[in-house]
Amino acid sequence: MLNADTYITTQRGIGGRIRTRYEDFYVEEILENQPSGEGPNTWIFIDKIGRNTLDVVLDIARELKISRKRMGFAGMKDKAAHTRQWLCISNTAPEQLFGLEKKLYGVKILKIKANQKKLRIGQLVGNQFRILIRETKSPAQDVVTASEVLDDLKKRGVPNYYGWQRFGQKRPNTHLVGEALVHNDFKGAVDSYIGNPYPDEAPHIQATRRMYDAGDWEEALDNMPSGMRYEKMMLRTLLREKRKKEELNEKSYIKALYSLPKPLNRMFVHAYQSFLFNKVVSERSQLGVDKYVEGDIIIDNQEHLVHKIGEDLDQQIKNFQIHPTAPLYGTKVPLATGEVGKVEEQVLKEYKLKKEDFRVPMMPRLGSHGLRRAVRFKIWDVSSEPTPDGVLVEFSIPKGCYATAVLREIMKVDVY
Repeated sequence: MLNADTYITTQRGIGGRIRTRYEDFYVEEILENQPSGEGPNTWIFIDKIGRNTLDVVLDIARELKISRKRMGFAGMKDKAAHTRQWLCISNTAPEQLFGLEKKLYGVKILKIKANQKKLRIGQLVGNQFRILIRETKSPAQDVVTASEVLDDLKKRGVPNYYGWQRFGQKRPNTHLVGEALVHNDFKGAVDSYIGNPYPDEAPHIQATRRMYDAGDWEEALDNMPSGMRYEKMMLRTLLREKRKKEELNEKSYIKALYSLPKPLNRMFVHAYQSFLFNKVVSERSQLGVDKYVEGDIIIDNQEHLVHKIGEDLDQQIKNFQIHPTAPLYGTKVPLATGEVGKVEEQVLKEYKLKKEDFRVPMMPRLGSHGLRRAVRFKIWDVSSEPTPDGVLVEFSIPKGCYATAVLREIMKVDVY
């Protein structure tokens, strides 16, 4: 986990590897409501391997010749996994999707159902995971250890770290783009996203990014593979701007950023907030995630602030009725007081930030008021069993939380 250093379980790590194959990492959405079978919108339940949600949405929009704005989904699912989730296509009848599956790579359509309402971000309870951990140190004992860790986490909660998926694995830079935006450095944001090659990237991708950094933009665009679709969007915008004017200005780079899909654009500042949040959670976890510390700001399961602190506060926390929080920093987020408040203020100081920096005045749609987020999350339906290939663990967690935060406690290694 990026910017996360603390474990809350004491068992030795079982080590091992995940995602040796996409099929080793299975996740399925737990929706709030299932489609009814009637209505003007069509929901499709897809099974995908090696594809991220946004790419599939864009592919479907292209094949149906519709705007991507007519597509909806409840949550983003990782590329390096076998995943099942619902997508929604507004104002489209089920029969209009005949033959669509044949045009999609790595995607199967399992169900097609009409529904009255559209599907929107966040309309899910959580996700169910089934994950195979291969090459552990002592397989027979490791199943027992994994079971003990899962039981411990079920009682106390899991540190609510954001996983590497939030930042990128081979190229963990979304938070750096967000940091540039927060400091109103729009050229820096674009340069960080298109250029700036990382050593774990494929050689031809590194070469393309170096072309951009060297100012050879036309050549860079010509050499970009299909997987760099978002870099292409921005670079085409920059090249159009360059043809209009001799020298690019701040507005040119802002246009390039706005050429990206809204969900991706909003992810940058969110990723920087997540990076800072992990730092606070790492510090706060050392004080105990399942108890109240003087100065804590508490929220309930509806994420409402709890203003009345009663005598049974710690018991409510242990029952997962309420939770200590850490800030996703923003212009209006309240900060804790006391010992916890000192931690939160120190993180701002360490990164030379003020809350008002998150306004992003030149791109206000990307600014953030911030909010308080629980420092831990609940886990349920846990199990661990031996297989010929390794340790198979199963668990369910709430929406917006990361399975790798659970695996990290079991394996005691950095998990991607």
